Amino acid sequence: MRGRIYLEPPTMRKKRLLDRKVLLKSDSPTGDVLLDETLKHIKATEPTETVQTWIELLTGKMTHSDLGGERIAKNLVEKGILTTEKQNFLLFDMTTHPVTNTTEKQRLVKKLQDSVLERWVNDPQRMDKRTLALLVLAHSSDVLENVFSSLTDDKYDMAMNRAKDLVELDPEVEGTKHSATEMIWAVLAAFNKS
Repeated sequence: MRGRIYLEPPTMRKKRLLDRKVLLKSDSPTGDVLLDETLKHIKATEPTETVQTWIELLTGKMTHSDLGGERIAKNLVEKGILTTEKQNFLLFDMTTHPVTNTTEKQRLVKKLQDSVLERWVNDPQRMDKRTLALLVLAHSSDVLENVFSSLTDDKYDMAMNRAKDLVELDPEVEGTKHSATEMIWAVLAAFNKS
């Protein structure tokens, strides 16, 4: 959705990232069914919503739309990244979605590992924006430890410390430094709040 949505400009009353509304820059099709549906929802939603509200809607915490986690999982099943299985948990069955495309998973793991080890720039404003977003989402999903678990102990510690330093930065301060990353910092602020 890069380049398609942005935060409303700060005003005297709405300076904080979490208080500002998500605005649509372009609703032209992306080719991805869920992204296109999300853009349509953003366009049709009146009044406009904040990043916090959109995260709650898209993760299924609110039932305003059907774009939550199960739809995302189904989309990834259709793309061959995940599969669908029923697992029995004593008293009930539960649908799970294990990874089937380990090549794609390993590519993402390697990208994150390299970003905090070999390609570490120690300045989030100079980081690749997609990598910064991926690190924020991995942190918010509590999977960073898994991402770095295959590393040697010293590299694991270095990677975790660098990632921790990054996600513990103040999103309000970082979001004002570069307008291209303010949405990423707003997402981190929203996840930190919940």
